[in-house]
Amino acid sequence: MEIEVDKRAGRPIFAIVGLPDPAVQEARERVTSAIKNSDFAFPRGKVIVNLAPADLKKAGPRYDLPMALGILGLMKYIPAKAFRETIVIGELALNGQVRPINGVLSSVEFAKKQGFKKVVLPKENAAEAALIPNMKIIPVGNLKEAVMHLNNALSALTIRLPKTKEECIVETNMATIRGQSQAKRALEIAAAGGHNILLYGAPGAGKTLMARALRGILPSMSLDEMLEVSKVYSVAGLLPKHQPLITQRPFRTIHHTASAMSIVGGGNMPGPGEISLAHRGVLFMDEIAEFPRGVLEVLRQPMEDRIITVSRVRGTCTYPCQFTLVAAMNPCPCGYRNIENAKQTCTCSAIDVQRYEKKLSGPLLDRMDMFISISPVDYSKLTARTEAESSDTVRKRVEKASHLQRKRLKKRSAQCNAEMKNDDIEKFCPLPKEAKQLLATAMDQMNLSARGYFKIIKLARTIADLDEAKEVTSAHVAEALQYRTKILGS
Repeated sequence: MEIEVDKRAGRPIFAIVGLPDPAVQEARERVTSAIKNSDFAFPRGKVIVNLAPADLKKAGPRYDLPMALGILGLMKYIPAKAFRETIVIGELALNGQVRPINGVLSSVEFAKKQGFKKVVLPKENAAEAALIPNMKIIPVGNLKEAVMHLNNALSALTIRLPKTKEECIVETNMATIRGQSQAKRALEIAAAGGHNILLYGAPGAGKTLMARALRGILPSMSLDEMLEVSKVYSVAGLLPKHQPLITQRPFRTIHHTASAMSIVGGGNMPGPGEISLAHRGVLFMDEIAEFPRGVLEVLRQPMEDRIITVSRVRGTCTYPCQFTLVAAMNPCPCGYRNIENAKQTCTCSAIDVQRYEKKLSGPLLDRMDMFISISPVDYSKLTARTEAESSDTVRKRVEKASHLQRKRLKKRSAQCNAEMKNDDIEKFCPLPKEAKQLLATAMDQMNLSARGYFKIIKLARTIADLDEAKEVTSAHVAEALQYRTKILGS
């Protein structure tokens, strides 16, 4: 936005033009009071502020500070040259204090791309803005400080950069999960390659517990990934005040009463939804069959495109949504259909089961990489004293596999195996003759789609990375095929 300020003779009027919303219109009172309470003179006569381009709707309080400085520039408190290669953002209080705003990280990055060199902004947003290199950040606490900085009468304070070292949070340790060796192996593969996974089993078998254990074995993020995630959270206003850089991979859990808009994003001014807040992390949908089918269907395109474009009357925004979908469901409404060693008998009719399973459409299921059937753990395993691998041990293997993928794909747009495109698969996943024959047989017997075929190869590549193998073998393909076994409708 370019803010133009003019004054003319006439009765005192402060007008803002350029499609301002009510929050921007109310800036007249904030700006007027802030200027007067900061001991500056307000222009007499008619003052006009134009927000260009005039055909784009303006929203929010971020224009308060630049409007005030523009008016003070008009009154010769600030020389015109002070605004060269400079952007200004910030909300004003009536006493002239500058309040923090959302979306600073994206704004400063965009300003740098447009050739700006200097940014004047609220001091609470300074550490966030400093993440963008080669930009001069001028944090201000009030309007007077901003004027003094632009007149070179005050030096900018040193900004302490946020820590980029990740401290892993282990909510549920893998060592505390009894039995379920196949499920834990599947979680390790999902974490290493970013693969979607569906956990299917009886109530109390441990589906939710294992999904939460996944958080403790996710690989660390690169600095670029941290910045990507932080920009989304900055726009959403969810950046922690004490840590403006997100260093942990997001783990978002959504309830089955969530609306489609809250999941994909929206609002009057389109904001990021849960799939974007889960960018570079995990989106966990417990009891996924309880979600309305219409809500689940909105996931299909974002899972394929890795971005979501939210269009509303007041604007269109595109947000990243590269997430790993982890879903859990019961085999039927009561939860005990075809469960070995089940303590209860299924009471659901065939129609109830069919209606329940139809919540998950074929196209959505085809986008899942792994299907894991989980049976209840018997008493002997629950009370066994044997020690299982800890999350820290598993995470070390995942980190090694993740490092191999980043090294392999460093000149590609992908960050992990799940993001590989078909040409990446042809280059990095050559299959031996035995593996090709195995896949050909599986295509016929398992009725695999083309998407399913490539997902198996990606899975096999991740399994090979966990084994630190340079080539994908038939053994890796065979294990990958185990995770594509049909579990619904059986």
